[in-house]
Amino acid sequence: MITFESLKHGPDGLVPAVVQDSETLQVVMVGYMNAEALAATYTKRQVTFYSRSRDKLWTKGETSGNTLALVSIEADCDMDTLLVKARPAGPTCHEGTPSCFGREGASGVGFLAALDQLIDRRRGGDPQGSYTARLLHGSLVKAAQKVGEEGVETALAAVAESDEAFLNEASDLLYHVLVLARHKGLSLTQILTVLESRHQ
Repeated sequence: MITFESLKHGPDGLVPAVVQDSETLQVVMVGYMNAEALAATYTKRQVTFYSRSRDKLWTKGETSGNTLALVSIEADCDMDTLLVKARPAGPTCHEGTPSCFGREGASGVGFLAALDQLIDRRRGGDPQGSYTARLLHGSLVKAAQKVGEEGVETALAAVAESDEAFLNEASDLLYHVLVLARHKGLSLTQILTVLESRHQ
C-alpha cells in the first residue's frame, strides 16, 4: 500500500493521480490527492480526490452515482505521481463519456474488454431484440456450438479465402468466445490472467 509520506508532493501538498479503467486500461481522468484523499480512497475503496477549486475532499460519483471503485494504486518511478486503477460505474466524464480524454471509448486491445463488459450487460437484455442476449439466454451447448462453427470458418478462411474474409471470421470467433465465457459466468479478465500466468 502506498503511503503519502513516501511520495514527493508539491508545496500545496498534492500529487497528481491518473485514473485508468482496470479492465480496458483506458485513461479516464486525472485528479489530485492529498494525504486525506489517499487515506479515504483506501478506506472507502472509492476513488477520492482533493478538489482545488472547492478546497475539500470529494469522492468521484458522490452526486452523479458514477463512482470509481478502487482496484489498485501504484506510484511512478519518481514517486511523485499516482496511477489509480479503478472500475468505473457509468461514464467518468461530466460530459457523459467514458473518459475525459476524447469522446470515444477504449480502442485497440482495450476495446476487447469494453466489448466483454457490453456482452455482460446484455444478460439483462431482451432476447427478441438482441442476438447477444439470445445467446446468453439460450443453452450453453448452443453458445459452444457457435464457437465451434466460427473456429472452423476462421481456419477455412485462413487457407482458402482473402485476408479480409479471415479478419471477419476471426472477429466473429473472438466475439463468440467472449459470449461463451460470459455464459459460463467467466470474463475476459480471467482468460487474460491465465495467459499472463503462462508467461511469468
